[in-house]
Amino acid sequence: MTDVLDQDEVNALLEAVEGGKIDVGVEEEVVPPEEVYPYDFKRPERVSKDQMRAFETLHEVFSRSLSAALSGYLRTIIEVKLVSVEQLTYSEFILSLPNPTCFNLLTAKPLEGEMILELNPSIVYPIVDRLLGGGSNQTTVPDRPLTEIEWEIISRITRLILEQLSRAWANIKPLKFELSRKESNPQLMQIVAPNEPVVLVCFELTMGSASGLVNLCVPFMAIDPVIGDFTAQAWFAYSRSKPSTQRVQTIAQGIANAELEVAGFLAGSRITLRELMELAPGDVIQTPSRASGEILLSVEGRAKFWGKPGLVRNHKAFRITRPADSGDHM
Repeated sequence: MTDVLDQDEVNALLEAVEGGKIDVGVEEEVVPPEEVYPYDFKRPERVSKDQMRAFETLHEVFSRSLSAALSGYLRTIIEVKLVSVEQLTYSEFILSLPNPTCFNLLTAKPLEGEMILELNPSIVYPIVDRLLGGGSNQTTVPDRPLTEIEWEIISRITRLILEQLSRAWANIKPLKFELSRKESNPQLMQIVAPNEPVVLVCFELTMGSASGLVNLCVPFMAIDPVIGDFTAQAWFAYSRSKPSTQRVQTIAQGIANAELEVAGFLAGSRITLRELMELAPGDVIQTPSRASGEILLSVEGRAKFWGKPGLVRNHKAFRITRPADSGDHM
């Protein structure tokens, strides 16, 4: 059986504990390592991980739309790939840029402040060469600032980028991106404090054998009023919503000039392979269609209308009489 202490022994034990003669073995609580997060006060992170994921998703959509827009404008295959989305200070961003470069300051009304769109010279000069009718050979990148003529030429690309950027950001908030200033030396543009946190969105633009980076720098103070809208839930809620009337009209205008193949079938008949092999000049093939009857008009191989052929000012013409069903054939 367990020994039972009497009152004298209990009092002696309590006195020994109070005097520090006995270690009661109470351990201090240790915080698990996984609950400790490093924090760099030189690089404060003002945008949460959830907001960064929404930021990344938005610009992935932007990169795909920009790729299609540039390919159509330059009449060659352009690939725009989102490389990274990260937080850093403004001074770190400036020091990472080449000098000279294509440095553009943007406004995004109704937001206050400015953003930066930087196009690397390694892709700027091949684009200029392409727009001036240059060949497909690799373009030498000169180590000099852009001339006034080159700035004017590349500004067309900049406006196209801003147009696609406005469409992409409309998913979060309608913004009007406009070019306010341009500079070749990024060191001369100090739009925010050096230690101000910014979100840097980096794209890689590839055209044939030429490639270069396109950087979008967004100071936190510029997007502070709308940073709460950058959540995955808000983004997915928008993606499930119905497209706007303006978007539908834009898509309709884009495909309105697409060319389609239209063909009219005068008549049709079935013969055997032997009869086909025995055909000779002068033979007549009978068809069930009447000469004065309707013929079928197809668009891209699909039956669309019935009508009659004719002439209008000595040009062949087709008068539509009624729509065709999907199963109609001659």
